[in-house]
Amino acid sequence: MSGVSKPGAAADRPVLLQFDDNNLLPPLYGEHDQHLTRLEAQLGVRLATRGNRVSISGPADAVRAAELALTALYERLRKGLEVSDGEVDAAVRMVLQTPAGAAVADIHAEDLTIVTRKRRLSPRSPNQAVYMRALRSRELVFAIGPAGTGKTYLAVAMAVSLMMEGRIERIILSRPAVEAGEHLGFLPGDLRDKVDPYLRPLYDALFDMLPAEQVTSRLSNGEIEVAPLAFMRGRTLRNAFIILDEAQNTTPVQMKMFLTRLGENSRMVVTGDPSQVDLPKGQPSGLRDAVELLSGMDPIVLVRFTNIDVMRHSLVTRIVCAYEARDRTEDSDHEIGGPAARGDSPA
Repeated sequence: MSGVSKPGAAADRPVLLQFDDNNLLPPLYGEHDQHLTRLEAQLGVRLATRGNRVSISGPADAVRAAELALTALYERLRKGLEVSDGEVDAAVRMVLQTPAGAAVADIHAEDLTIVTRKRRLSPRSPNQAVYMRALRSRELVFAIGPAGTGKTYLAVAMAVSLMMEGRIERIILSRPAVEAGEHLGFLPGDLRDKVDPYLRPLYDALFDMLPAEQVTSRLSNGEIEVAPLAFMRGRTLRNAFIILDEAQNTTPVQMKMFLTRLGENSRMVVTGDPSQVDLPKGQPSGLRDAVELLSGMDPIVLVRFTNIDVMRHSLVTRIVCAYEARDRTEDSDHEIGGPAARGDSPA
C-alpha cells in the first residue's frame, strides 16, 4: 500500500487510495465490484475505481471509515487471507467499533490469525481480537455473550491450532446436558447416542477445523474427547485444552468441579450466554456465580461480547437486539413494581 494522498480530506475533497499490487485488486473489489458496493451501502460513501486507485467521497467521517476498511481488507489479502462479503462486513464493524483508527491498524498488523488444517481465522470485531489474544496467552478465559459471537468456535479453533503446534496433547470439549437433566435413561440407544445430540455443536466446530478422517481418528485414540460435564468429575486434566460450552446451564457446584480439573500445562475456556439459562426456576447459574467470584483474579480473563459482535446473518443481530430490548423493558417494569405497586388490586 503506497499510502493515502489526503488523509485529512474534507467531505467535498475525495480521498484517493492507491494500491501497489494489481493482482490483489480483483479479490479486493469483489466480483462485479460487489465488495465496493457493500462498503458504499454500509458507510454511505461513493467509491470510484481507476486501475489501482480508489476515490472515496462522502461525509468526512464515513470517508475515513471507508479508507480504514479498504486498507484493512488489502492487508488481509497481502497476508494470503481471503476477502469475502463477511470479511467486508467485519472490516466495517472493526472500524466503527474501534475508537481510534490507529487501533484498527494495530489489530490488523498483529498476527492474531488462528491456523487449522481447514481454516485461517482472524478477528472480526475488537472483542474477538481481545478474545483471540487471551486464548493464546492465558490459562483460564471466560467468554460470555449472545449466540453467534464466535465464543465456542474460536476456542475450538485455538485448541486445534495449539494441538497442531504440539503445545498440547489433548482437546476436551464439554457441555452440560441440561435439557435432559443429565438423567438420560429415557432416551434411546447407548450412552453415546443419548448425549451426542447435546454435544453436536462441538462436533460441528471440529469438522470445520480438521478433515473428517482426522477428527474420527483423534476421537478414537483419545486425543480429542467430547463428553458431558458429568464425566469431568474426579479427573485432573494435564497437557490439555479444555472447553466448557453453554456454561450458563451449570450449577455453582458443577462449575467449581469443572474449574478445579485444571492441571499442569493446560488451558481452560468457559463460554456461555447468561441470558439463556435453562436451569430449573430458582436454581442459580454456575457461570454467573463464577464470574462474580473470580472476576479480576489474575491471570483469569473475562471477555464480554454484545449483540454488535454477532457474526451470523445480519438478521440474527436484529433478533438478538429485539429480545434484549424486550428484556430491558420487562426488567424496568419489574423495578417499577407489579400490580400492587401501581395501586391495582390483585386478582
